[in-house]
Amino acid sequence: MTDARTITTGTTGATATTAATGTDWAAWQRSWDRQQEWYMPDREERFRVMIDMVEAVVGAEPRVLDLACGTGTVTARLLARLPGATSTGVDLDPALLAIAEGTFEGDDRVTFVTADLKDPEWATALPYDSYDAVLTATALHWLHSEPLAALYGSVAELVRDGGVFMNADHMIDETTPRINAAERALRHARMEQSKAGGALDWAQWWRLAGEDPVLAGPTARRFEIYGEHADGDTPSGTWHVRQLLESGFGEARAVWASPSDALVLALK
Repeated sequence: MTDARTITTGTTGATATTAATGTDWAAWQRSWDRQQEWYMPDREERFRVMIDMVEAVVGAEPRVLDLACGTGTVTARLLARLPGATSTGVDLDPALLAIAEGTFEGDDRVTFVTADLKDPEWATALPYDSYDAVLTATALHWLHSEPLAALYGSVAELVRDGGVFMNADHMIDETTPRINAAERALRHARMEQSKAGGALDWAQWWRLAGEDPVLAGPTARRFEIYGEHADGDTPSGTWHVRQLLESGFGEARAVWASPSDALVLALK
């Protein structure tokens, strides 16, 4: 197999570090998963439904774009379930891309692209003009509604006819404030219990990454790009469905939901 590749584009010129470092990338993946699960205990369930629907709509050997791929979480679940799939992961975060590259080193099913999704030309760096499926999870809430709607237009052009797009993310229905408040209070109480048991939160995880000899540089660049945390929007699932239909998809609806999150599927 050939090495996983990195292609660089966008305004920063940032690229992930090389994978040949001896770093325990699997341990960093597990650490990232645990940190994310602290916020989203149903995280694996949404991935299961996502990959189920990929197989149902486009089969067992799809060409996939892992949008805002981070450490390659979606790609890992995809290839574990559908080993005949191929994946292009695209992100701007040099630290998370370093972990992704290290994890998939030597797997010629996987390609990585460094690009800013807010750059109108981001898709020109991709190795393919079209994909069977475009998948993203817990990432696009970093964008405000206007650039997110523009991104959906770009995504619609990348998904082939009959292909699928799915976004699993925080999607808050502001018409039910009391329901939202009750769910949030219980969720945060449970998070505090887990914290007492040693769970890492977002800030603690990044502090550890910044202290790692290999990830320190990419982590510093990551904070130069994003700051502490991007301040995006979390519109409702209904908003996402409407935007996707307006972007050119033929059908769209939620195929999984919790009180605070949803997985929206759009069919081209």
